[in-house]
Amino acid sequence: MDYNSTREKLIIPEYGRNVQKMVAYVISVEDREKRSNLAKALVNVMAQLHPEQRDTADFKRKLWDHLHIIADYRLDIDAPFPPPAPDDHVKKPERISYPQEEIKFRPYGKNIARMIEKACLFEDGPEKDALVKNIANHLKKSYLNWNRDSVNDELITEHLKVLSHGKLKLSEDTRLIHTSELLARNNTPVHPASHSQTNKRRKFTQKNDKNNYRDNRNRKKN
Repeated sequence: MDYNSTREKLIIPEYGRNVQKMVAYVISVEDREKRSNLAKALVNVMAQLHPEQRDTADFKRKLWDHLHIIADYRLDIDAPFPPPAPDDHVKKPERISYPQEEIKFRPYGKNIARMIEKACLFEDGPEKDALVKNIANHLKKSYLNWNRDSVNDELITEHLKVLSHGKLKLSEDTRLIHTSELLARNNTPVHPASHSQTNKRRKFTQKNDKNNYRDNRNRKKN
């Protein structure tokens, strides 16, 4: 019996063994023009195997590159694209370094720290005061996501001062959103009306009962 373990290894398994056999046949054809025409037909077959990728960038270019790779770069044909270099196929991608950024207060994240940096550049005035208040309310809301207990405004004010290096502060008459209101917003249930259309079911009545309908018809006939 012929097992896959005894067969030749598939170079690109996504195209299957039949495509690899056809590529081997194309390589064996001596006439260059015939070989090029067979390669074009084979590329069309490969495209039909993965129709979901037709909208991707350079779809045709990738198919021709894969054809050359399956042929082990031994395919001498007239192609619309130059063959890829063997070194490009075996070359490992460069390692992407993981961003190492220090987050002073993890419940707030890094984005809010960037917002605070931008807010420090604003000129003093009503617009800056409103922005600082919104940032403080967001800090309080984020803090409550990690700590469900009550949090006082003095703690949020202190954290805002630390994150802004003392450049931002709330005015004495500023009052942040109450803790209970923030908790209610975080736990707001989805309104039943929003699911009325998707989860709407037909109410069962005797009129909808087909068996009951047949029994009534039989009684009338009798």
